[in-house]
Amino acid sequence: MLQRLVDLSEALRRAGVPVGLSETADAAAAVRHIDVGDKASFRAALATSLIKTDAHRSAFDTLFELYFSSAVRSEGSDDGTPAPTEAEQLTDAIMEALVAGDAEAARGLARDAVGRFGRLDRSRSKDWYSNYEVERALGLNALSARFERTLDSDGVTGLQRRLLIDEFERNLQRFRTETLTETRRRVAALRGPDAVAAYAVGPLPEDLNFLSATADMAELKRAVRPLARKLATRISMKRKRAARGQVDIRKTIRHSLSTGGVPVDTFQRNRTPHRPELFVLCDISSSVARFSRFSLMLTHALAAQFSKVRSFAFVDRTDEVTHYFSDEDFSAALAAMSAGARVVGGDGHSDYGSALEQFRERYGSDVGPKATLLVLGDARTNYRDPRPDALKELHERAHHTYWLNPEPKRDWDTGDSVASRYAAEVDRMVEVRNLRQLEDFIARTL
Repeated sequence: MLQRLVDLSEALRRAGVPVGLSETADAAAAVRHIDVGDKASFRAALATSLIKTDAHRSAFDTLFELYFSSAVRSEGSDDGTPAPTEAEQLTDAIMEALVAGDAEAARGLARDAVGRFGRLDRSRSKDWYSNYEVERALGLNALSARFERTLDSDGVTGLQRRLLIDEFERNLQRFRTETLTETRRRVAALRGPDAVAAYAVGPLPEDLNFLSATADMAELKRAVRPLARKLATRISMKRKRAARGQVDIRKTIRHSLSTGGVPVDTFQRNRTPHRPELFVLCDISSSVARFSRFSLMLTHALAAQFSKVRSFAFVDRTDEVTHYFSDEDFSAALAAMSAGARVVGGDGHSDYGSALEQFRERYGSDVGPKATLLVLGDARTNYRDPRPDALKELHERAHHTYWLNPEPKRDWDTGDSVASRYAAEVDRMVEVRNLRQLEDFIARTL
């Protein structure tokens, strides 16, 4: 048990989850106070001890099943009843369980399906299972259409039809997850959990590449909000109250009347905490489409953390989009901005020089010594005039200017990139391709 716990901790670390010796010791202490035969309680105790955020729960659950799974089950059902011997019969049974929403029956059928159709006979050692083989043998991709035909024959329409289809899709997705878990469990039992852990856990939310990953936007949104709060805290120039500030002449003289006008005791004014203004300038061209979605999500989250946030978007022209982000629903704000913002004035390709010049002309006078300017984009100009002088002037007006670039640093200054020319005109240009790098920028730069 202890060795498996240590192995699980090491696998979590390899996956990128921060698990130290203290968390492993806490987990070992926690299991002394629960019934380890109760799998749900055992899982909850380890999860509570080993991981610190819900964003890492999926990785934990995947690895927990590998390191603390039961032995490979028999080919038949656990309840002793004979399992269906043909794929068609098994598919019918699965269909019935999904329609009824019987999760326990679906779980048993998933085990049977993997045992009968998941083994890769062509593998050299005959000890590998494939979830793809299970789905192909059972024709799971056709089950949704089959269910809809059933609803058509029963005359179910309107809202009821939509609700039933949504519920069936959820049940089908859970069944797919069960079969995938079972294939991994069987391979882990035969080859060892380390052989499966190496590929079973995908990138953590904070490691997803903004430019190429098809990230779960809901998960990304949950991760962005605490980072936005941290960013706001670091950027803000709040000053602690000084023990000795500026002398309050009026209060000092008034209190000196009791000593004959001699100012024995002096009084200081309280310093007012300063919350700065934030200007965010985002490239939303097609070349950085996924990154721009993250950029706008960050902008939306920052709006709640500053006394004043002004947001600007551009492709080859700049437009202020601040008012769109007053909506608490990010999806609604994004849709409204996409429909109303005027960010294309020419051929629709990025023109950083034109965008920066327009920003300077229209809004540069609003950028003052209390402002922080945050630019988000890849600095690729399509070989047009980059106008670094416009950025230089804006930087001189602002308190700080930072540039977040979603491209790897090794790609800067290649092709039409002028990253170094812009980097020379700001406080710092940093590579930010995922949430982990954003957090590092917040911690190290600000």
